Parts: sequence; C-alpha cells; structure tokens
Amino acid sequence: MELKPTLKKIWHFLWEEDSIWSWLANIVIAFILIKFIVYPVLGAVLGTGFPVVAVVSGSMEHEGSFDDWWSSGAVCPHTCTQGEWYEKMDISKEAFLTYDFKNGFNKGDIMVLKGVKPENIKKGDVIVFSKQFNKEPIIHRVIEDKEDTFQTKGDHNKDVGRIDKGITEDELVGKAVFKIPFLGWVKILFVELLQIIGIV
Repeated sequence: MELKPTLKKIWHFLWEEDSIWSWLANIVIAFILIKFIVYPVLGAVLGTGFPVVAVVSGSMEHEGSFDDWWSSGAVCPHTCTQGEWYEKMDISKEAFLTYDFKNGFNKGDIMVLKGVKPENIKKGDVIVFSKQFNKEPIIHRVIEDKEDTFQTKGDHNKDVGRIDKGITEDELVGKAVFKIPFLGWVKILFVELLQIIGIV
C-alpha cells in the first residue's frame, strides 16, 4: 500500500522537481544506464568492447576544403604537401576521395565503431587502436597493410608517428563507421573539469 506514494515521490523528485539534487540524481541515473546497459548492449551488437569513442585530439581534422587540406603542409622527408605525402604512399587524390571520412573529423566528435577482423581492414579505413604506452585509444587512417600489422596516420599530422607503426590484431579496437558531431565535448569537458579539481 505504501509503495505507490513512495514511487510518486521518487517520480516527482526525478522528473518534476527543479533542484540541484534532482539534476545530480538524473546525471547519475543517465551515467549508470549508459555505462551498464546501453554501452554493453551496443558493444555486443557491434562486436567490440568500445562501440563509441570521443575524439580527443585534432589529428584527423581538415582545415578548410578538401583541396585546402590536400595542399597543406607535410614532411616527406622534407617539406611537402599532404597530397605529395599520400602520393608517396601510393594513395592518389582520386583514391582518397573514395575513402570513408574523406574530410576527416574534429576533436569533440563521437565515432561509432564496429568490431572487424584484420583481413577485412583495407587502406583508407579509419581504425581505433590502443597502445600500452598511450593513455587514450588512437583513431587514425590506415595507410599501409604489412602482413600481420598496420600503419596509420592522422590526416592532420605532417607524418607518421611512432604510435602509428606496427599495429597488431590485439591492439585493434574497431573500425569507425559513423560520426556524431560535437557530442564528445561532453566527455572532454567533464574529464578536463575532473583534472582541474584534481580527481584524475
């Protein structure tokens, strides 16, 4: 008999009350639902333990139009353009324009991933991988497939970094299949806030 009034009070507190405590309770509930229900179900459907990642760096950004980016600076081994760098890797402009995310993506975007076997990854695919010496997963474009390993490059980066070389199957997290603009800023700003107050 007492259950109905209690449930009504909880409902009122969560959905109708306009207080800081109600707001905080909603954040906690949303976090629990996403972390322990939505995220695992999405991971099972997409075949990866990390179905969604926030882009936390500008390494895949394209400034301006595609042509502006293609003619921007790179290193091969001396100063050259991005276009010359990719052509050196046997990737023509025409080929690049057929790639998924040919215009890159920005810090703060959310990328949806799916699990993929190494043999199904091809040059031009955008993959997420994790290296032991790096805190965050990396999301870069595959530029070379060498037997059992991959080499990647961030579109915005001037050259390949140490982290881009020799990516193995056990370091592979997934392949990017969909972009949600700006939503990743929620995570980025939250983590930055925790760093400012000294929690992380």
